[in-house]
Amino acid sequence: MNEKQILIVDDDENVIEILSLYLQKENYDLVVARDGEEAIKKAKEFEIDLIILDIMMPKLDGLEVCKKLRKKSEVPIILLSARGEEFDRVLGLEIGADDYVTKPFSPREVVARVKVILKRVSKGEVGLGEEKSSSELIEYPQLRINTKERKVEVQGEVVKLSPKEYELLLLLAQNPNQVFKRERLCEKVWGIDYYGDMRTVDVHVNWLRDKLELGYISTVWGVGYKFEVPQND
Repeated sequence: MNEKQILIVDDDENVIEILSLYLQKENYDLVVARDGEEAIKKAKEFEIDLIILDIMMPKLDGLEVCKKLRKKSEVPIILLSARGEEFDRVLGLEIGADDYVTKPFSPREVVARVKVILKRVSKGEVGLGEEKSSSELIEYPQLRINTKERKVEVQGEVVKLSPKEYELLLLLAQNPNQVFKRERLCEKVWGIDYYGDMRTVDVHVNWLRDKLELGYISTVWGVGYKFEVPQND
């Protein structure tokens, strides 16, 4: 029996009802909030394993809720929105959401995404690499990754990464000079059944490059990306 607890945040009773019906069939425990302020309160009050969060809500919208939660928590978040614009999708992912679903949606698809994300989390974030490093520290010139603390330092300064940016960097850094196809990165970082498109990988790689400013992540044109370790002359 499932012991995972899911927080559903939406001011639409029909959405709450249909999601509750399908998630309860999978034996998930549910907590419900109907506005942004209540969502933050419930997230602190209960031990939440995943949040399904609507963007358009009273008091505090879902994007603001996501930003506030990400300051103190890495709980997986699936955003819901009646708007399908790419701006909303990219912004949601940029502030730390794990996935994005556009209304109207299939409740079965939402449940499938919930299962994929929780399965990935339950396996542990450090086990993402093809050849998992047994060390808690991964070090390259001017770059240091502490896998125990999930902390990244560039030239001695801590760099704040979103959960997905961290996982992507960890996977690449654990496998230097190995070329990863975009599909493989989606599978390893977002889950094998990830429903997004390959642009999500490109966006996160670009964000990583901007934050690291070290030139480690190289594009292999027509294929994907690799973590390229500079050779000493």
